[in-house]
Amino acid sequence: MAQFITAKEAAELIPDSVTLGTNGFMGTAFPEEIVMELENRFLSSGKPNDLTLFFCAAQGDNKEKGLQHMAHEGLLRRTIGGHYGMARKIGKLVVENKIEAYDFPQGVLAHLLCETAAHQPGVLTRVGLGTFVDPRMLGGKMNAKTKPAEDLVQLVHLNDEDFLFYKSFPIHCALIAGTYADEDGNISFEREGVKAESLAMAMACKNSGGKVFVQVQRVVKTGSLHPRMVEIPGVLVDYVVVASDLKYCMQNFASQYNPGFSGEHRISTAQFKPAPLNNKKVIGRRAAMELREGSTVNLGVGIPEYISAVAAEEGITKKFTLTVEDGLFGGNPQSGLDFGVSLNPACMVTMPSMFDFYDGGGLDQAFVGFAEGNMKGDVNVSQFGSLMPGCGGFIDITQNTKMVYFCGTFTAEGLKTEIGGGKLHIVQEGAVNKFSDSIAQITFSAETALKNSLPVMYITERAVFRLTKDGIVLCEAAPGIDLEKDIFAHMPRKPIIAPDFKRMDERIFRDEKMGLKDN
Repeated sequence: MAQFITAKEAAELIPDSVTLGTNGFMGTAFPEEIVMELENRFLSSGKPNDLTLFFCAAQGDNKEKGLQHMAHEGLLRRTIGGHYGMARKIGKLVVENKIEAYDFPQGVLAHLLCETAAHQPGVLTRVGLGTFVDPRMLGGKMNAKTKPAEDLVQLVHLNDEDFLFYKSFPIHCALIAGTYADEDGNISFEREGVKAESLAMAMACKNSGGKVFVQVQRVVKTGSLHPRMVEIPGVLVDYVVVASDLKYCMQNFASQYNPGFSGEHRISTAQFKPAPLNNKKVIGRRAAMELREGSTVNLGVGIPEYISAVAAEEGITKKFTLTVEDGLFGGNPQSGLDFGVSLNPACMVTMPSMFDFYDGGGLDQAFVGFAEGNMKGDVNVSQFGSLMPGCGGFIDITQNTKMVYFCGTFTAEGLKTEIGGGKLHIVQEGAVNKFSDSIAQITFSAETALKNSLPVMYITERAVFRLTKDGIVLCEAAPGIDLEKDIFAHMPRKPIIAPDFKRMDERIFRDEKMGLKDN
């Protein structure tokens, strides 16, 4: 039987030197109050210490919530995570070489929980080949402090093919959040925006001999939870924490509660307001022109989020199915601190199940961001300068989707443009050129993509490129752009010009609907 305790009591039960797993995506299904009390305990007593933190996805608001609470030297010895971008305080510890850190693909980590639960040795997969997680490169080790540490991924040659093998390891304590607990410790998720990896996390921890802690909003009588709503059976739960305040049970870090995110009600989108015409919307518009009717699509964080807004404005959302990697099919994926949930989703599955679908080639199209790229077509989103966002689901998605589109501005830091009348003019150039001969890390391998005959496109506000065996090829440029001054001058050398080169559609640069529905 599960014991009912406070968040403070839960924090007191976390020992030193264990592997601690946290569940959730951004703020949804994340046990905010337990983690907050864990931080308070450490700051007052120095306990617990020497923890290994395991997490699959982005968990935080990049300010003070989520895994930001865990960013203390001494509290952490090691992190094994997928996306550090919303917990930049932890990323800062990594960059400053104060803790050991591994960065692995989000889907691999979700599957690793399943293999741990089943007492399997690890995950055998093609995901990560040719990228920084490949042991022929960095093996996912993110700083000098980690280099002498143990290797958690190895190269395996099987049936004349290369694979990566990610080793499983026990989870000693798991921190999860749900909606309600009954008196027997059964946990329901009816008000959550996602299921994420909660069931796999609980099973991995329980079968490792560990302790499972679940934060909920309320306790209800035994038998009152519909079995279809129960995501974690009580036999897997050791401790239930009833939140002291519902402010610690936000549906996501931008929304306290929206029944449209959890599928409890269908919410009208009549109040939708189109985004203003700017560089990001221009990229979103050009990318939206690539959407195929009937396709299953993933939109990444950042600029790709604008594609959803453009599709809604153009009235074409029902022509394809949008998905989110934490387990959502359909609806309108949200942006900002609500990224990870969808308004009016059609179906919710677990994160490991979604990556089963992704890894098997279920996605037709993926639109993702990029921080920098090289002339070969490799892309880096995982570490650059003092920032270490990590890969998240980027590697799983870009290696296994049928068509991949990278979306980002051509230059960064200070770019200003004038958009209108069907043309684009550069008012102030960005200080950083996004395309170079070398990049800090390879998060997307052009060589692997070419081996797999993967169609790849790079979409910016002023230029569109395709990946070929000769590197990236310029196939489109915006009306009003001077090729020599505005494009070639900001690349290490002049790119190949495609035989079918043309100017981008002028409708992209006009402040009115493009008419994609009619097309």
